[in-house]
Amino acid sequence: MIELKTLYEQDFTAWALHNLELLKAGRFMELDIANLEEELADIGSSERNELKNRLTILLAHLLKWQHQYKLLSEPGYFLL
Repeated sequence: MIELKTLYEQDFTAWALHNLELLKAGRFMELDIANLEEELADIGSSERNELKNRLTILLAHLLKWQHQYKLLSEPGYFLL
């Protein structure tokens, strides 16, 4: 049987599914703890980065809307 560390490096999906099977079976001593810890930490980091990026885009849109609203509200301004 292929070692989990090697499986992690060669086929991430198969590695994840195998670890899931081990968890469901309660075979905790066989889990690839080092790589599981790394992946869980990365998930948290990815979620924070995604939130930061979306908030940045939202803020940019709000600033553009605020600026354009003032511009479009000026008397005599028409969109062509």
